[in-house]
Amino acid sequence: MTRDLNREIDLLKQQMADLQQMMQQFVLERGPASAPSRPGLTQVEVERTEQDPGQVFYSGHVYLNEQAFRWEPQERRMEQLLGLNSDKAAKVLTALANKQRLDILRTVLNEPFTGAELVHRLNMGTTGQLYHHLKALMGADLLVQEPGGRYTFPNHRCLPFLLLLAAVNDLLDTSDYLDMMETRNNAGIYFGAAQDYDVNQLLWAVVENSILEHQSGFCHEIGIFLHDDGSVTVSDDGRGIMVGPLPNTGLPAVQSFLTDINRLNGSTRYQVPGAEQGISIAVVNALSQRLTVEVRQDGKVYRQEYSHGIPQSGLMTVGITKETGTSITLKPEAELFGTGFDRNRLEEHKNGLQLAYPNLSIRIHE
Repeated sequence: MTRDLNREIDLLKQQMADLQQMMQQFVLERGPASAPSRPGLTQVEVERTEQDPGQVFYSGHVYLNEQAFRWEPQERRMEQLLGLNSDKAAKVLTALANKQRLDILRTVLNEPFTGAELVHRLNMGTTGQLYHHLKALMGADLLVQEPGGRYTFPNHRCLPFLLLLAAVNDLLDTSDYLDMMETRNNAGIYFGAAQDYDVNQLLWAVVENSILEHQSGFCHEIGIFLHDDGSVTVSDDGRGIMVGPLPNTGLPAVQSFLTDINRLNGSTRYQVPGAEQGISIAVVNALSQRLTVEVRQDGKVYRQEYSHGIPQSGLMTVGITKETGTSITLKPEAELFGTGFDRNRLEEHKNGLQLAYPNLSIRIHE
């Protein structure tokens, strides 16, 4: 019996496509709330008792200064962690809450250095500035000086410091969210001296990113969809915002793009006449009551939802597609923008863009 391998491969492809569609429907029916709120976090229902409020376990092994260190599994019970002396805990965190001190500790963690070597390596300018920090760190038993004059990290402090860095790494995104709160509190610097912020400018800031993609030769059509609830969708046929993880963070690139207020590389800023600062897509996210981004890339559809700039879900794969591009749906913060989008003003601005970019199609739909 002769097998038709081509037909079998086609059948397998069809079965895979059917399976992907079934999974897409399953995800959509369950909704974003069904996904874990954070990577690696699983919610379980347990019967909590006063005798067992929980505990945190940790261990590890590292190679430092050509030596191997291993810490056997240890635990800290919840009552220990929540019952810490607040004054002493604050002193420890305050001692480390300095960029130069953290740089010193991270530098000597792997290799001892003299004061002069640290000044050169960290570009600190003067030795006086360095020794001010060295004195504080040695007083806190976070640094020791070897007989040859080099500074090194005490072995028994390595694991606690690494655990602190690990915890901070998991909290790094909170710095972006604090920046977003500050953005909402100081929205005036993005809209000039106007008493009422112009919500149409917020829309054009989103369109500006699609125009940047057009200028790079990848976007030929932009659709603007005005919705009855006061929200708007901007959709383009560009390459789609990158979704791969960023080095050292593991966060999707699209999440950094939408949450890092200070991000400049790979993004653009729409400038309102008379404003102090331009509006990036992260600023738009911060000034939106809710925002959803959908990326069509590499045969898949990715989606993530935000509220006041804070992710409400991870980046989810929700479908398959042959198209590429990005769609952003946002609902402006009502407390900041009193009026809705003005169709006539949007048409006027759109016509100006069409003249500037004759090969770009821009359409407004209601």
